Amino acid sequence: MLFDDKIGFSASAVLEYYLGNEDKFLVEKSWGTILKIILPHIFAFGLFFMVTLHFLLFTKYKKSKLFLNLIYAIFIVGFLELFSPYFIILGLESFAYIKLISFILLEVLVLYTLWLLLSSIFQR
Repeated sequence: MLFDDKIGFSASAVLEYYLGNEDKFLVEKSWGTILKIILPHIFAFGLFFMVTLHFLLFTKYKKSKLFLNLIYAIFIVGFLELFSPYFIILGLESFAYIKLISFILLEVLVLYTLWLLLSSIFQR
């Protein structure tokens, strides 16, 4: 809900948020501003993903390909979600789509991981 309220779920809204809009009095984001936004998220995301994926080690999925693929997918998608604003302000406007896709995919992967954890708890 915060993402939708602050940025929005369209490529034009993402571009407007990071590149600014004079009509809406939105200031263009600078490198430092984006760093101030993503720095606490790097630690929070990393800690949350590490703990959540660590709990998967105690389930039946620890020796499956799914576990390894989930680790790689969450890392790559999280990286893209956090660092795509830098590419947007560099002028690569197609990264607005990558920002949206990576955000949605990251949410789906986290929900899927939590579902795997909860399903393994309640199966016993």
